[in-house]
Amino acid sequence: MSPAGRINPTPTKHIKTMLFGKGSSETFFSDAELASLCLEGLKKGNFSGKKVLVIIPDTTRSGPIKLIFRAICEALQPQAGKVDFIIALGTHPEMSEEKVNSHLGLTVDERNGQFRNVGIFQHRWSHSEELRQIGVITAARMAEISAGLLVEDIPVTINKKVFDYQELILVGPVFPHEVVGFSGGYKYLFPGIAGPQFLHKFHWLGALITNPKINGTKDTPVRQALNEAASFLNIPITNICYVVKEKKTFGLYIGGPEAWSEAADLSGKLNIRYVEKSFHTVLSMAPEMYEDIWTAGKCMYKLEPVVADKGTLIIYAPHITEVSYTHGDDIKKVGYHTRDFFLKQWDKFKDISGAILAHSTHVKGIGTYAIFPPHLSPLPHGERLGEGDDKVGGYEEPRINVVLATGIPEEECRRINLGYLDFRKINIADYTDKEDQGILKVENAGEVLFRLAGGAVPDVDKP
Repeated sequence: MSPAGRINPTPTKHIKTMLFGKGSSETFFSDAELASLCLEGLKKGNFSGKKVLVIIPDTTRSGPIKLIFRAICEALQPQAGKVDFIIALGTHPEMSEEKVNSHLGLTVDERNGQFRNVGIFQHRWSHSEELRQIGVITAARMAEISAGLLVEDIPVTINKKVFDYQELILVGPVFPHEVVGFSGGYKYLFPGIAGPQFLHKFHWLGALITNPKINGTKDTPVRQALNEAASFLNIPITNICYVVKEKKTFGLYIGGPEAWSEAADLSGKLNIRYVEKSFHTVLSMAPEMYEDIWTAGKCMYKLEPVVADKGTLIIYAPHITEVSYTHGDDIKKVGYHTRDFFLKQWDKFKDISGAILAHSTHVKGIGTYAIFPPHLSPLPHGERLGEGDDKVGGYEEPRINVVLATGIPEEECRRINLGYLDFRKINIADYTDKEDQGILKVENAGEVLFRLAGGAVPDVDKP
């Protein structure tokens, strides 16, 4: 079976049936329709007298979270014993109170008035005292899930706040995703409110499979690992999955795993664009919601499949000045490299967290790394990468060239092994309406996945 082949879902102890679902690839909902549909779906659930924790996305995800926040409060507060929210930051930085209020569409007066009894928390992945281990995915089970790509015991930890509640609601959009295939569903538990152990390993598993193979694939080994981790959590879970394109909501599904599955199917129709040929140059323009390369890397992930061999992808984001607000120091130590660069020098990198390595190789893209004696160096003019004749050298060959046109200085771009362009010297018109010339410009990149018609994906040998 291929690592990204179809696999059966892991049975869980908290399965709910489908409560409500409605969507179309042709028409989108008005705000009033969406609010009504959300209320209708939640009324089908049994939340009477229950303490409910709602897990919601942060500002790096598009969607009608302001509307759905209010709809959940309106639907549940009259019947539930308690309704609180936690923002699934994963490893993203904590948000200021002002940013939280803006994210949820709340004024200070509302926060202190009609919503004063609604707790709004933020996940802090690095605070071990706020986590609890709920199980271990054994090495044997991981080997089965990953087709042998990952063989080790993986502890599963989660924010222990969930154990103060009787019901969980997972809220968020479903988009093609570079690590898990499609986002949403249990991904708002892992890594949304998870600890580092599982978080790092499941990101690295996605990188081992590679972004072109996994992005936009519904049934993946990483999704299976998420299902396995969720099976340790014996708390009823309701999904609220919405499908968004260009800030408009085309689908809303509420209930058990079927809700995520239906949303993924619709998202595949709306958020995967097929093109007839690859492009030698792609200008991928990051929206403001991506504040660093850690998140703006999606502008590469969603377009890598349609960049021609030896082509160039430019991440255009003048507003970005940091590699990562959370992981910047670690990423700068490692730099950006292909998967095989790490695998063929594993002793050097085995102690680096999987999330860092995964982000690095996802941004750099697929490619090869050859190890050779220095005197056999294939580099021009006999250059060697080894330090002395007794050292072993190596030559990395990414499939494409990834260039940053951001507020990050050229020296830093070169140091982290990415290309550089001065965004001030880029004329957007030079990239506009040039697809017939092999140039593609994508505004608000990062959510729509581009693929070649016929389903062909760039490939490298298995690790």
